[in-house]
Amino acid sequence: MKNIWQELSTPFLILAPMEGVTDVVFRQVIANAGRPDLFFTEFTNVSSYASEKGRANALERFQTAPTDSPIIAQIWGKNPDHFSECAQALASLGFSGIDLNFGCPDKHVNKAGGGAAMIKTPELAVECYRNAVNSTNLPVSIKTRLGWNQPEEYQEWLSTLLAEHPAALTVHLRTKKEMSKVPAHYELIPEIIKLRNDISPQTKLIINGDILNRAEALKLHQKFPEVDGFMIGRGVFQNPYCFTDHTPTREELIELLKLHLDLYEERINQVLRTLPESRRGGRGAAPATAGGRDPVSEKLRLIRSSYEPLKHFFKIYINNFPGAKEIRAELMETHSIPEAREIIKDL
Repeated sequence: MKNIWQELSTPFLILAPMEGVTDVVFRQVIANAGRPDLFFTEFTNVSSYASEKGRANALERFQTAPTDSPIIAQIWGKNPDHFSECAQALASLGFSGIDLNFGCPDKHVNKAGGGAAMIKTPELAVECYRNAVNSTNLPVSIKTRLGWNQPEEYQEWLSTLLAEHPAALTVHLRTKKEMSKVPAHYELIPEIIKLRNDISPQTKLIINGDILNRAEALKLHQKFPEVDGFMIGRGVFQNPYCFTDHTPTREELIELLKLHLDLYEERINQVLRTLPESRRGGRGAAPATAGGRDPVSEKLRLIRSSYEPLKHFFKIYINNFPGAKEIRAELMETHSIPEAREIIKDL
């Protein structure tokens, strides 16, 4: 099987995986604005995939669109056997590779032993990585941070990971403790490059942290030409066209929001069609019981609960123009996509 990491031209750009952000809908929006060289999915818990109860949710997070390719499936957890089971299944889902999340600083993820908590259990991290590699023919990469508390921890931690010769290694240039509260440690890039070159020169090195757009990534590449790729995360909130050199107009951003609404509505309808008739309120649905919801109310509840996460995206498109604050306030009071469309239709 082809190794996607070896096919990318240097320097390549990646949209960082972000929980609750980089789902199949938002990736299509970014592809329309100007896609990166590589997409990642949101991270998915391998233990969810390994359980009968959680597998449907895990598969939902692995949904892709034609505009996603090439795309990497990112997974997390702490059970080596579950890494094996999940990695074995991903090749058949059309992914170009698998990435192991050893860097997420979320306290719930860390309490479960995953994400950045792997920094404190390097032997377990290596076992999970080896299980994934041995269970798939897809290239396996790793995304992580410098360390748990101190940036200096990168020397031992990254050396441990590089000794496994991953296909690619993405380093967020902060520790778990630092979160995103301090500037990324660009001063450590030369040492990280040297570690990579000494231990695993074939591993592609990607830098993440405080990179807002393509221009900044290219500037960094001029300074550090041995870095293979750059990952942009929060920059996409400032400009969804960040993987291009284009500065969008207000009208272009509003059109992008309309596209987001259309794609999101289509996605909600797809999910609703998969629900049993009794939950959708279709023909043959059981009548409401005492104290229970009637089918129509249940469908409305599902639509509204699906709509709420969409509100996190409004600031991306409605920003930095006269009246934007007031329009966003109106949008935040909406409960459905038709209501949102009504507010922006004449902008």
